[in-house]
Amino acid sequence: MRYALLIEYDGTEYGGWQIQKNAVTVQEKLTAALQDALGCRVCVTASGRTDSGVHAAAQVCHFDADTSIPPEKIADALNFRLPEDISVLRSAIAPYGFDAVNSAKKKTYCYRCYLSPRRRPLKDRYSVWIKYGIDFGKLKRAAEYFCGEHDFKAYCAAGSQVKTTVRTVYSVRVEISERRGGTDIALYVTGNGFLYNMVRTLAGTMLYYAAGRLTDADIKRSLETGDRNAVGKTMPANGLTLESVDYGIDLFG
Repeated sequence: MRYALLIEYDGTEYGGWQIQKNAVTVQEKLTAALQDALGCRVCVTASGRTDSGVHAAAQVCHFDADTSIPPEKIADALNFRLPEDISVLRSAIAPYGFDAVNSAKKKTYCYRCYLSPRRRPLKDRYSVWIKYGIDFGKLKRAAEYFCGEHDFKAYCAAGSQVKTTVRTVYSVRVEISERRGGTDIALYVTGNGFLYNMVRTLAGTMLYYAAGRLTDADIKRSLETGDRNAVGKTMPANGLTLESVDYGIDLFG
């Protein structure tokens, strides 16, 4: 039987999703909890491999197992065994043919940052302090460049092994909230898939453009030629959260 899980985690203390030799990972913790709860070792597959320090509000996973635990109670059985920074929000029997990776139609990430005269320690776990001035009108205009199908080679970390760097971005949404003592910025990016470090570099490019450090010509050149010198810096991991994965169906009822 195949099961689906909806998981939320704070990625601060983890070396990303995927099991690796030299770091504790989310997949490692979840696999151990499943083995303890079900009495057998299972392979758990996520919709995507979040990087070290990246968070997830709605990561989707699947695994195959035979168990007498009611599907909706698997979440509770796992949460009893998981650390406090990982939680299974929902569990259910997966539809026939479901695959957490291959069945995904859209993913949405959010990059969060804040403007403030001084650093805000209570924000720093999930957003990044921006010390330079931002033109909010230009920030929203920058979003328009990335919608559609483009070659995002310039936005991919060097050395990434992928068949193609072409991706489709369905939307880039900018949300700006004035708060006491500063401004919160949230950049929501929805696409059919993302390259390694793509969203973090895209966010850096938008912010640099809005600060006057990059021009319209720079962004156009980065997408047309893959020129890495025409993009902003790759922003820190702690500002990035996987917000949702869209399968075109309601997996959890």
